[in-house]
Amino acid sequence: MSGNVSSVSPARRRTVLAALRRGTVPDSGLDLLAVGLERLAPAFQAELTACRAGGAAFTAIRGEYGSGKTFVSRWLGERAKASAMAVAEVQISETETPLHRLETVYRRLCERLATATDPPSAFRPVLDAWLYALEEDVLAEGTVAADDADALGAAVDALLEQRLAALARVAPGYAAGLRGYRRALADGDVDTADGVVAWLAGQPHVAAAARRTAGVRGDIDHFLALGFLQGLLTVLRDAGHPGLMLVLDEVETLQRVRSDARAKALNALRQLLDELDGGRFPGLYLVITGTPAFFDGRQGVALLPPLAQRLHTDFSTDPRFDNPRAPQVRLLGFDLGGLVELGVTVRDLFAAGASDPARIRQVVDDGYLRVLAGAVAGGLGGQVGVAPRVFLRKLVGDVLDRVDQFPDFDPRVHYTLTLSASELTAVERNAAARRADDVELDLP
Repeated sequence: MSGNVSSVSPARRRTVLAALRRGTVPDSGLDLLAVGLERLAPAFQAELTACRAGGAAFTAIRGEYGSGKTFVSRWLGERAKASAMAVAEVQISETETPLHRLETVYRRLCERLATATDPPSAFRPVLDAWLYALEEDVLAEGTVAADDADALGAAVDALLEQRLAALARVAPGYAAGLRGYRRALADGDVDTADGVVAWLAGQPHVAAAARRTAGVRGDIDHFLALGFLQGLLTVLRDAGHPGLMLVLDEVETLQRVRSDARAKALNALRQLLDELDGGRFPGLYLVITGTPAFFDGRQGVALLPPLAQRLHTDFSTDPRFDNPRAPQVRLLGFDLGGLVELGVTVRDLFAAGASDPARIRQVVDDGYLRVLAGAVAGGLGGQVGVAPRVFLRKLVGDVLDRVDQFPDFDPRVHYTLTLSASELTAVERNAAARRADDVELDLP
């Protein structure tokens, strides 16, 4: 993997390194850091291909805190966007986005919607691209002149009705909203157009005047949300995005909500899976992430036997033989060798843009990376699986930056690894060894 870093653009390299320096998962360039995911890539790609062709797919990514669930889901999202699909990552939480309120999940989906060309929220650009595609299709027929605005508008309206015929039967409100948006744009009514976009995206408290002018009413609820999702998939497909990858992140938070809300949330997830299998959402790739306790524990999926049956996956065999096509995919986290391999990749990525690449590779050689990786893991109680974030942050921000900027800096001589509670996540703090002294690098 490190052999490909020389071809990475400077802007992409800066974006990835800046995120690692902050200790966050980069929004792009994750393929550069995808160490150990080769076994999952073929199955994931097959599912993306099926969705692009009008099918639907589901994957549950399971792993302990710090095992890389968010990284893998975003890496998969990059692959989806590279296939022209849209992507939305929704973080499930007890207060902000409860899973049992699908109208809220849909609203967050629209807020987080992204494509290869448009960052979140790409919802309105997608709507505009859909209308533009209608105009292009009309002009391609050759029966209407581009400079005949009235005739072009009438033809677009007719094609719009034709395209919305099937959608109107299952989600009449969404179809009405699309008509209202097209009409408001044609009339130059900016306020109404803005209001209708907000309403279509599931936003509450849209001005009554805008809804009245567009011919829509009320706010969407739990049941209408599924119809609106169907509408969004239709618009995406006609706008040149043959599918949507929806990530529901951290579903294990359901274990902490009230029992009645938890039961509703689990049932909502079961309903989504049933509708997915029933063909209601062509082009949808649904991905959920959670901890083993959620999938196996008594306060999680087990509370709803039909859902537990759907998600059951046998993990009793050697992890080498895990089936990546199964409903659940298990992440095992990094071992020390994988952590060093990741460090080599990041070092070479950094060196490709440094003023003296040879010095970077010489001073921060593979031997030093092994020492640093071992020290970080040791400072986190020997739990290598939760070490990647801290390791990469220390490597880029504390070591590589200094080697690049100071010609006489040698990390073996001038750097001592320290782990402060304020820079660690709760999981990392729990893993960290309880001690008062800094972690010393045991250098040969």
